[in-house]
Amino acid sequence: MATNKKANWYELDNAAKIVPSTARGANTRVFRLCCELKEEVDCQILQEALDHTIEEFPFFNCVLHRGMFWYYLEDSNLWPVVEEENTPACLPLYIPGKKNLLYRVNYFGRRINLEMFHVLADGTGAFMFFKSIIIRYLQIKHNLSEDIKPIDEFSVEEKNVDAFSDNYSRQRGLKQLNEMKAVRAYQVTGEVDDNLLPHLLEATVSSQKFLDLAHEYDTTVGVLCVSLYIKAVIQGMNRGQRKRHIVVSVPVNLRQFFSSGTARNFFGVINIDYDPEDYNGDLKSIIEPVDMDFKDKLAEDNIEKTMNSYSALEHNIAIKMVPLPIKDFVIGRFDRAAKRGVTTSMSNLGRIKMPAEVEEYIDRFSAFMTASSQQVCVCSFKDKMTFGEVSPYKTHKTMLNFIRCLTEAGIEVELGTNDYDIEVHKDADLSKVQSKNKRK
Repeated sequence: MATNKKANWYELDNAAKIVPSTARGANTRVFRLCCELKEEVDCQILQEALDHTIEEFPFFNCVLHRGMFWYYLEDSNLWPVVEEENTPACLPLYIPGKKNLLYRVNYFGRRINLEMFHVLADGTGAFMFFKSIIIRYLQIKHNLSEDIKPIDEFSVEEKNVDAFSDNYSRQRGLKQLNEMKAVRAYQVTGEVDDNLLPHLLEATVSSQKFLDLAHEYDTTVGVLCVSLYIKAVIQGMNRGQRKRHIVVSVPVNLRQFFSSGTARNFFGVINIDYDPEDYNGDLKSIIEPVDMDFKDKLAEDNIEKTMNSYSALEHNIAIKMVPLPIKDFVIGRFDRAAKRGVTTSMSNLGRIKMPAEVEEYIDRFSAFMTASSQQVCVCSFKDKMTFGEVSPYKTHKTMLNFIRCLTEAGIEVELGTNDYDIEVHKDADLSKVQSKNKRK
């Protein structure tokens, strides 16, 4: 299917500008959102739902081009075709010199998957699109009212806006970037997949039980997630390695702090820094400093400072005039240096809210983001909270330690993984884990 429309072009938003330069190897910068229904997916209805929904998100039907100074997006007459999944998850979507869409929608069994190149949107923005597809699919499938709309519904204009430009205030941007240089953090390693394919692991727990555990420690769900993962990392370190700090990179949805309905990228990143030598065997000794670090870095003035620091790069005249090949080289080196200051990344997408009329047909949502080492995405729907890890490593030692931490706290875990990773917990003592091999 093709449309006849004038080809508009768009500058990449601030967060998207570094994505093409940093997509390499296992880190394709492609993320995946999944919705598992309570019934098998109908391909024809899913295609119809996608055809309808993309009209509300025209920005997503763009292709990526290389300019003289920056990458840019341009409208295309390409149209997405839904297919049954038959390839590994999160394969590259941007191929230099090839004109193709930067997202794909596929299905397998009861699962509907949206995969997207990070230049188009962040997880929150992509979920706006994804939820609209799911709602439209269920409306057609079950003859539901067409008046059912997403809870976070915005106009086409609001969805397409560049929120970074709208909220940027000129400050000491580049000086602030220098202040944000990372420490050299402990690195999680493993045996890398020969073909650099992503290995996915999904752990599902009760949202209510996890919330109850957070209340027991008088903390938030987000702080508890990061604290438990830090504990899991510590369990994989030897005494000498504990001299290195553990740094967890946490993307922050800036829509919480600045009024915006954009479906494009609008996030910042904070680094939660923990010294393993402060751990005394009690989870509280992790939670308390992590909680303090969160509160400090999520303070309003620090959030504004972080956003303006990122935006300062694209507003600096000297940087603007540097040719793209040089930018690619410099950004690539900067990205590799920055990764040495991060142990892992954990992105909390929060509760996925759907209209009451469609909730009964949905089992769960999950999310995954590729990484050169590992990244965990967290989201919840009703009483199912999922932790989705992506890694190029053949085994998931840290994630299995994380699951042990959950089971030790009395929380049962349902474990799923992609096809070539079926023995992920072969030697693990996970007595409270239900395992089922899933196509992601």
